[in-house]
Amino acid sequence: MLLAAGSVLAATTAATWRRRRTPREVERTIALQVHHDGAGVRLQRALGGPGLRDLDPFLLLDGFHSVDPADYVAGFPTHPHRGFETVTILFDGTMTHADSVGNAGTLRSGDVQWMTAGRGILHSEFPGGDAAGLLSGFQLWVNLPAANKMMAPRYQDLRDAEVPLVDLGDARARVLAGAIGKTRGPVTGIVTDPTVLDVTLTPGATFEHILPAGHTAFLQPHTGSLEVGERPTRVRAGELAVLGPGE
Repeated sequence: MLLAAGSVLAATTAATWRRRRTPREVERTIALQVHHDGAGVRLQRALGGPGLRDLDPFLLLDGFHSVDPADYVAGFPTHPHRGFETVTILFDGTMTHADSVGNAGTLRSGDVQWMTAGRGILHSEFPGGDAAGLLSGFQLWVNLPAANKMMAPRYQDLRDAEVPLVDLGDARARVLAGAIGKTRGPVTGIVTDPTVLDVTLTPGATFEHILPAGHTAFLQPHTGSLEVGERPTRVRAGELAVLGPGE
């Protein structure tokens, strides 16, 4: 399960929480739609599609999962980004990237990249499968506040070993951004004050996490399904759940 939360009002803090923390319920679910982008890469899109154009500050969420190289090898040739951030979370396979300011490299299984496009960058990405041909992961786009849209481009490239894993008994979470208890994710200095967690639950497990009340939040099962909230709503792989107000 991918859980993401954030706000362009990055000053939101624990001081804004109510006395009794209110559980978030599922406000709506969006079915992922097959979409082709770049030079023909097959994607599963929820955010940025006709069902949900955006979810401030989140602009787009694409999932990719295929063992057929024809679905992804054409890649994303050089294209521009400006005024937002792209977050690539790779579960399986590789992603080779290069840009107009001299950055280049390859993400591998478990790696994460948080790219701040800022005032503008030309960027290319070419996916590859693992030994079995499998490519899987997500790419999330996060808007920048107006005051930060012209900042200098930068990358935070993170290897799998740099992402802390928190053992929660019958659940475990990779903390990409934000914190679980005293464990903080390696992504830092992001103005939207994000929380991004990659959570794995065993059957019947329960996971609870406190979020600032002012943050927009969503989750998407990568595989399997789960029930969300005190008035349980089942959310399945192939769906994105928008969470309502609460903490």
